Amino acid sequence: MDRLFAAVEAHEGTGSWGSVLDAGTGPASFEWLIQHTPALTAVSAEPSLVAGLPVRATDRVVIGTWDDPSLLAGERFDVVIADYLLGAIEGHAPFTEDVLLARLRAACKGRFYAIGQEPLDHEAQGEDARWVRTITRLRDACILLAGDRPYREVPAAWARARIEAAGFEVTAVERFPIVFGARFVRGQLDVCRRKLPRIDPLLAAALTRRVDAVEQGALDRVARAGGLRFGEDWVIAARCA
Repeated sequence: MDRLFAAVEAHEGTGSWGSVLDAGTGPASFEWLIQHTPALTAVSAEPSLVAGLPVRATDRVVIGTWDDPSLLAGERFDVVIADYLLGAIEGHAPFTEDVLLARLRAACKGRFYAIGQEPLDHEAQGEDARWVRTITRLRDACILLAGDRPYREVPAAWARARIEAAGFEVTAVERFPIVFGARFVRGQLDVCRRKLPRIDPLLAAALTRRVDAVEQGALDRVARAGGLRFGEDWVIAARCA
């Protein structure tokens, strides 16, 4: 099990959590949360991310962004999860973090959990740091060249201050060193491949070669070292005070 999800379970327990809102869903969080509620409500701004999810008859998947005041207006949930959402909204509704948190506070009647990643240290030395930076920079370059906005990481201290300003009572902040594996390498570089058809063909051809070379080099490093050890994830637990 993902240790970030395990950290949330340590606070909530492993039984039913009541009504749960996955405020920025994806396959990993959705498949985890359906184990803890008989009826999950999940929100995504990207229809492609929710295609093929194991949606039960009692679940809801809603497409939209939280700057839309009609989205789940008036509904409240026992548990609200924001899994990498504070960084992900940069790609869909930039500069709306305060709006997002105000909406999630209104939707929460019990507990709130935010999961995120500290921004990468661009001065850090070492082979693993160089590989992770190379992958993420190449990913973001392809996103920008395709005319889209990259996601971003946000510091735990920054997130905590905004979560508290929204009216939550923070009860715990936990940090976890990251070991990136082959799934990370392939997943991030597949983002590049999905963007290439929307980039100038000559540039896309050069980028294809670069993506393939970076993927092979990074996977070789993962195989040799057992992963890329760089960066830090965080989990913030809060009550709806």
